[in-house]
Amino acid sequence: MTTQQLVEQIVKKKSFLCIGLDVDLAKIPATFLQEEDPIFSFNKAIIDATHDITVAYKPNIAFYEAYGLKGWTSLKKTIDYLNANYPEVYTIADAKRGDIGNTATMYAKAFFEDMAFDSVTVAPYMGKDSVEPFLEFENKHTILLALTSNKGAFDYQTQKVGDKELYQVVLETSKSYKNSENLMYVVGATKAEYFKEIRKIVPDSFLLVPGVGAQGGSLKDVCEFGFNSQVGLLINSSRGIIYASNGTDFAERAREEALVLQKEMEEIIKNKL
Repeated sequence: MTTQQLVEQIVKKKSFLCIGLDVDLAKIPATFLQEEDPIFSFNKAIIDATHDITVAYKPNIAFYEAYGLKGWTSLKKTIDYLNANYPEVYTIADAKRGDIGNTATMYAKAFFEDMAFDSVTVAPYMGKDSVEPFLEFENKHTILLALTSNKGAFDYQTQKVGDKELYQVVLETSKSYKNSENLMYVVGATKAEYFKEIRKIVPDSFLLVPGVGAQGGSLKDVCEFGFNSQVGLLINSSRGIIYASNGTDFAERAREEALVLQKEMEEIIKNKL
């Protein structure tokens, strides 16, 4: 999916919502545990209930790796189901990979070719040659970790490198990478006060923003400084939507929670575009 196609979906659906499919078997309705593939069955129900009001889904790969081969099978079935039935929806492999040379290329092939995701999250710590192999894939996006929503982000990401903070150096340096137009960035919603500075460095890039909802981030604050002429934001919510209920009404409740965010986004789009 190209950036322009993503923007078209945002405008059409009046939504820039991304739903995180972070499936924990201990939290899903117990009835699913009797099924052959409970993870896929749960994902399918969530997707079917919300696909018209969200523009992206983001499985966190760790939640699938934890279940070994069965987990990978569930992930593959989930992405295949999305691509076959809702190809207009953008897909993000939240893998946070980061290694050099051929290793990076193999990670990229795994998610872009075998799994057929539209994008993958990548850690920038090892630098240019750990990122550029991902950027070689046409119409695929690499979502670079810039300023994350966890407390430990301050251990490194805001430390000074000369007269700049490290996350600023990451943003500025990445713009020099080959095919950097295929870059997006992860910026946590709990760091809303930083968005103004981030937009000075990457005014036109899409930002994947976790942390709204369960982690306490504010959609209004993020949009105040992070919104651009093409919206430029994918707001992720995981637990607050998919675990809105663990009863038989889980899919309906997930949709209700997603609609709350979507309606707020619709109003923001109306006022800002």
